Amino acid sequence: MTQRNVSIEGLDRPAAEETAVEIVERKGLGHPDSLCDGIAESVSRALAAAYLERVGRVLHYNTDETQLVAGSAAPAFGGGEVVEPIYILVVGRATSEFEGTTIPTEPIALEAAREYLETHVPELEVGTDVVVDAKLGEGSGDLRGVFDESGVPMANDTSYGVGHAPLSETETIVHTVENRLNGEYAVDHPYLGPDIKVMGKREGETIDVTVAAAMIDTYLTDVDAYASAVTDVREYVTGIAEEHTDREVTVHVNTADDYETDSIYLTTTGTSAEQGDDGSVGRGNRANGLITPNRSMSMEATSGKNPVNHIGKIYNLLSTEIAENVVAEVDGIAELRIKLLSQIGRPIDQPHVADVRVATDEGVALGDVENEIDRIVDRELADVTGLTERVIDGEIATF
Repeated sequence: MTQRNVSIEGLDRPAAEETAVEIVERKGLGHPDSLCDGIAESVSRALAAAYLERVGRVLHYNTDETQLVAGSAAPAFGGGEVVEPIYILVVGRATSEFEGTTIPTEPIALEAAREYLETHVPELEVGTDVVVDAKLGEGSGDLRGVFDESGVPMANDTSYGVGHAPLSETETIVHTVENRLNGEYAVDHPYLGPDIKVMGKREGETIDVTVAAAMIDTYLTDVDAYASAVTDVREYVTGIAEEHTDREVTVHVNTADDYETDSIYLTTTGTSAEQGDDGSVGRGNRANGLITPNRSMSMEATSGKNPVNHIGKIYNLLSTEIAENVVAEVDGIAELRIKLLSQIGRPIDQPHVADVRVATDEGVALGDVENEIDRIVDRELADVTGLTERVIDGEIATF
């Protein structure tokens, strides 16, 4: 068996559930930062698929610098209008020619971006309410050289990724609330736009959930209908939270609303990008879909980076999967956190170090589970190229 540099120690800080205060955030699919993440990853997958179809291999690219410049709108009950369109620029590097084959990278990127917006922000008319542009240059020669190595890909950078498991109650609530609001709830309640931000705060045994939910004007007749929609969202979120905890839960929705001055979170398209809120890749959710200041986090953007050798993507996704798999397969683990550090030019299945920190259940010693943890970490690193394939196929979420 390949010897990898895996370090396993006891967790050197309180487990998340044991801290006095825990803060967790998730930016929903329609948030400007998440829109940039989603577009960047959609473009990434489209480029990878085009490379595989045209030349039989994924070539060097990165599209993780996508930017959104907010527009302006005049929402009104029954239907308002966009006054100034949103502008989105897909920025990055992509190989456009390989051994005599030309790949139209910018048209591929534009098509992927437009399709993503049409799917996830249906009230946003692409070409009228939002303008999409792409500027993809060629990558630097030295990084293309690292990328082109045969066999196990070589790391493109000296960087790291982090992951943890299991999710705390607060983390689970925050993640589940946004997913279900933007899923089953939105299907039956079209007034709810996809720009939903959820903030969870646990203080002792009390959890506060604050939701910012963009409401779509077309489906609301007046302020009373808006207020009723807010109440319905609050009750729905409270029900979700109570499924995942016995702690006391309080839910707040659109706390900045002022009904006396008609200052409410009413939108025309369902995203705050129409109201002056800009966006960028990597400023929102981490690879596990959450923003968790109580945990270790990497500042790397995961979305849009190539899934072959870009550590900012691969190690963040892989570390999350390793943590989840270890907790699922090994009894007696209360919490596991892992950091994977790369070294540029080194095979990605051979991290510079895999730093694993473990908190065990009462009565379980670290030595009781250490060998099994090491085995799983080694197994997952050996199959790192399998993760690449699943990312390209869209089987793994990046934000």
